[in-house]
Amino acid sequence: MTQTTRRTLIAGSALALPFIRTAQAQQTLEWVAGSLGGGWYTMAAGLATLIQEENPQIRIRVVPGGGLANATRINNGQSQIGFGIDAFAANAAKGEEPYTAVHDKLRSLGTGYSPTDHYLLRRADGGPEDMRGILTQRGLKIGTPQRSSTDEMTMQRILRFLGTSPEAIRSGGGRYLNGSYADISAAFIDGQVDYVYVALARPAAILTEIAQGRRTGRLVGFPDDIRNHLISTYAYTQADLPAGTYPALQPDAIKVTAMDTVILVNESVPAPIVEAITKTLINAKGPRMAAIHASMAAFDPATAWRYPGVPLAPGAAAAFRAAGVMPAA
Repeated sequence: MTQTTRRTLIAGSALALPFIRTAQAQQTLEWVAGSLGGGWYTMAAGLATLIQEENPQIRIRVVPGGGLANATRINNGQSQIGFGIDAFAANAAKGEEPYTAVHDKLRSLGTGYSPTDHYLLRRADGGPEDMRGILTQRGLKIGTPQRSSTDEMTMQRILRFLGTSPEAIRSGGGRYLNGSYADISAAFIDGQVDYVYVALARPAAILTEIAQGRRTGRLVGFPDDIRNHLISTYAYTQADLPAGTYPALQPDAIKVTAMDTVILVNESVPAPIVEAITKTLINAKGPRMAAIHASMAAFDPATAWRYPGVPLAPGAAAAFRAAGVMPAA
């Protein structure tokens, strides 16, 4: 090797070093969201774009998931960040039903990112009109998301309270269909099921789609005893659906059960990365969040950090303190 060649290689290596350091500094995260076609997937995709635009060192890959399974996936490090449901995330952190082990690697970026309503939609052309009558009738044909979802777990909790179950529905000649939101929407429109149970942020795309379809439906209010059972036993909350929220499906105001969205992260994600993500979310409060999904207009950093169900990630705490909404340690 000549001295000139050696100098050239050394110079080339020196020029490459900044690129190497930049590549090594870039953090790629997998964000587990909800089912394809659901609100969570849309929100995660929008947030990923926002975060990456403001933080070039962070890359995010969004994958489908479910509110029940996401906490375990994140705790195990399969995904590093993602959405969860406040009450279920708290269950996971403690190892309480429906989880069988303590999820001790979960940390949070707070809650309030997207309030989620629970909906029972019935056929409009006959059959019982109240929730108890619908869910206890013989030959019930109902569609609900897959078993990894909080929608389906809540459906099972309601059925158990009413003295029935998916197995009892099937053995009684009915149908208990699990599938994606697109699957169960199509099943309702085609008459394969007469009822749909889902939990989604407003406006729920599946309800908007059904409202525009050829088969009409009506949303059903939650009786007080079922709402109170879910609140006292499982830490759900309650909400009111104002008249005309879904005009074709619900002319009058109704009472529903509700939950809220928490962002979960594995404790191994570096604090500076978590702080950068949380800072971006805080700065996006208001119109920028609402532009991704209308339900995200509810996000309020002043209260988001107060969620007690999962320990706040140190990087998130630093961002909330820097924003002046959380007291100093």
